[in-house]
Amino acid sequence: MTSSELETPPLDTARRLAEQGDLDGAAAILSELAADPDEPHRAQAAVGLAVVLEERGDAEGARAAARAALATGHPEFAAQAACHLAQGFEREGRAEQARGAWQAVLGVGTPAYLPLAHLALARLAVQAGDDGEAEQALRQALAAGETAGDAESAAHAAQQLAGLLLERGEAGEAADLLLDALAVAPAASVPRLRVQLGIAHLELACAEFAAAVEDGADAGTGALAIELLARTLPLRGRDEDAGQVWAYGLDHEDETLAAEVRLRLGRDT
Repeated sequence: MTSSELETPPLDTARRLAEQGDLDGAAAILSELAADPDEPHRAQAAVGLAVVLEERGDAEGARAAARAALATGHPEFAAQAACHLAQGFEREGRAEQARGAWQAVLGVGTPAYLPLAHLALARLAVQAGDDGEAEQALRQALAAGETAGDAESAAHAAQQLAGLLLERGEAGEAADLLLDALAVAPAASVPRLRVQLGIAHLELACAEFAAAVEDGADAGTGALAIELLARTLPLRGRDEDAGQVWAYGLDHEDETLAAEVRLRLGRDT
């Protein structure tokens, strides 16, 4: 062994061995470092060991190493270890264990990892059919992303939260949320947020068209509102509702309004 190799930090040597495909050699070095309570890089070594063991196919050994790293409470590497555990459990479909590991990420409290954990908890809540928990987690992810300066995660949380609000019929709140998100979103997230904002505006437009009819607009305005509502609803996949709106207009007791609606529908033929 050359003098330069002797001077190379063990973590760097382990990393080089892993990159070269010598997982056994890397694991041997990392195991020794992770087992030494006086080793200043113990937490980092344990995380590295978890990664190497997982690549080697030793899932249980990888989890044991990750738990050892988590137990150190290191703000960076304990958080990484909890993320490693959580992602592994999710891949295996073990939702409850994954939820516990993501909660452990929150327990470590490192700001950079909080948005990821909240987004993951929201994902698990959606899979479990708990929209209330998902909404809470997404609001926390949005706040955590903004606090950590993680614009990408904040935009992702805003996008998902807006989707939940739209499904619940709260288009106004969704639009406000999306406008705020667009002001700080990274360029890659802007197109999707704009599309969602457009959807929110379509929903708001439908509500206004329906309200105009319900408020007893004059025949011309009422017929226009009915046409606009009937032509907008299919854009939201609501063809059956659109048909009912046309029927409402055609059968309206105000014969002048019904005639106006008939003319407007006739423009399709």
